[in-house]
Amino acid sequence: MDASYQIIAVDFDGTLCFSNWPELGEPNRPLIEFLRAQKQSGNKLILWTCRAGEALDKAVSWCREQGLSFDAVNDNLPEIVEQYGNNSRKITCDYYIDDRALLPEALMA
Repeated sequence: MDASYQIIAVDFDGTLCFSNWPELGEPNRPLIEFLRAQKQSGNKLILWTCRAGEALDKAVSWCREQGLSFDAVNDNLPEIVEQYGNNSRKITCDYYIDDRALLPEALMA
């Protein structure tokens, strides 16, 4: 695997899009701009969402309209699958961006 890039997994509802599932809402413009810059810098993006089927298709199209494209959707990157010899259900990434995220240290405070 090429260690010259980072992998960023990002959630859709409440993170990229201020929405009330299954509806689509307003874009989180600062986050979208950040992710677009990361992609232009050579980093890889994964859309990591509970959406499936038509709701997922709408989310991916919505992201494209915002100028945001992904290297994978609800899946590991092909090079990660090749490196580990399997496709784990847990996404391999350097960062998860999610409105439900919590650092373990916050639980200890």
